[in-house]
Amino acid sequence: MPWPGGPAVEKIIVMTNSFRVDRILGDRPFAEIGEPALAVEDERRGLLAVAGTRGPVADVQEFGISTPVGVYGTGDLACRALLRTGYRVHALAFHPELPLLAVGTGDYDGGYFFEGQLLLLDWETGGVTSLIEPGLGRQVLGLEWLSAQELRVLMAPPDDWHDKDAWNEGHVAVVRRPDWRAVPPQSVTAHDLAGPRVAAPRTESREDARRMVSGLSTDWDPRRNVRAVEELPDGRIVATLDGFQLESWLPSGRRQWAVRDDGAGGRDIVVAADGRSVWVALARPSWEERAQAVLRLALQDGAQLGHITPSSPTSLVRCADGLPALAPVGQHEGRNRLRIRRGSRIYFREITRETRKTRDKGRREPGAREVWLVAAELGSVPVAERPREPKKEEAHRLFPYSWKPGETHFAGPGAETADGDLIHAGTVHHGRGLQPGGSFVVRRMVADAEPKWVFRTDHKATDLDCDTETAYVTYKDGEVVALALHDGSVRWRRHLTVAGVPVMPTALTVPEPGRLLIGTADGRLLDCSTD
Repeated sequence: MPWPGGPAVEKIIVMTNSFRVDRILGDRPFAEIGEPALAVEDERRGLLAVAGTRGPVADVQEFGISTPVGVYGTGDLACRALLRTGYRVHALAFHPELPLLAVGTGDYDGGYFFEGQLLLLDWETGGVTSLIEPGLGRQVLGLEWLSAQELRVLMAPPDDWHDKDAWNEGHVAVVRRPDWRAVPPQSVTAHDLAGPRVAAPRTESREDARRMVSGLSTDWDPRRNVRAVEELPDGRIVATLDGFQLESWLPSGRRQWAVRDDGAGGRDIVVAADGRSVWVALARPSWEERAQAVLRLALQDGAQLGHITPSSPTSLVRCADGLPALAPVGQHEGRNRLRIRRGSRIYFREITRETRKTRDKGRREPGAREVWLVAAELGSVPVAERPREPKKEEAHRLFPYSWKPGETHFAGPGAETADGDLIHAGTVHHGRGLQPGGSFVVRRMVADAEPKWVFRTDHKATDLDCDTETAYVTYKDGEVVALALHDGSVRWRRHLTVAGVPVMPTALTVPEPGRLLIGTADGRLLDCSTD
């Protein structure tokens, strides 16, 4: 099995005739989990269940990433099944006979309630059943199978209202079912979960989990969230990810070097024109006091050669002439971050609020908010190859960002086509979260606000790139979609898997026609080909 620093191994995982994963960089044991937080072993069946930690708030907002739970063979370390939950995981318990894993989750909502789920993972089929009836969510702290039919459940109190002992006590109940593999979803009721008050100290299991995982393999590595990936002319691959400004992989498959970051890690990458260095924009959540930094790193060893502090939060983009530029993203980075690759201009989404005169002695007051697609010309080559950063007076409005009156569109990744059109992804904002069909990819002429075509789906895009004929889009639900560039029709769409286990793509680049480089939420780099 190939791990970082180990020998190169080319692994073929055939998904369809249209798409395949040819090589995996950054593979290692327990890749799906990241940092282990809880582990439980079934010695008789040679299995280990491991729950990871939930990512930082910035990651959850960007990718919607939640807590992973995987079931692994202790002999081959292969992942048998994987689930993700929006809560922290507090308890895991293998059924004594059936291929089932009970999973207890939950969190405090920050003001009143203890919320959570009781899940049942069938590690043979990968199916997941949420057991507790709607509206009753309870934080599950402990699980124990008393028999093949009886599951002991330890829960936090429903809330801490006038309950000073709610954080160290709970309730225990024994739930009985004749066949747990046939239990319907949401069928565990309040009556099932009624039980006496007992001591329920909250314990920390991370050190034990790390020890169990390390006992099976010392090669595990909690890599997470590849944000950008690019191929260099010499065949090396560079990537940004959580905790690292940049890393470089040799064509042999060995990691050449990596530069750690004391913050969230790198985000955008643009190779400098000299071919010997690269610009990297670091990810900095809006609530951090530190200003965003854009670094120039040597491709030989990752040494820092330069440092820029932009005047405001920006995306680093590669323009049509190959040089880097800084596109403003404003205060609300998650919804405002338009990143157009290979643009003949620097594009960004701008929110304005017009002022209007009142009858009160000419006083002016804020008017309606407007959202525009704005562009700045590239102009002359920047001094010392520093990334272009457009001044306010250089930018001009093209047209309203939303082509549908009354509909608010949030920004996403995109690219400029060879004939100057824009293809970009985004989401429709309704104030109620992402609704069905609320995620879009659109092709628009810069000279005309009307779209040539629109493709809609239910999940947010994580990245987008294109070649001369096809736009490729990756999504938070793990899907990769290939769209015909001329009319937006679907050429193919597939959910991304590695060794049969679903993975979430977080970064995408098309280095050449028929080839994709995909970064994943679990820190792997997939070198893929399409027919």
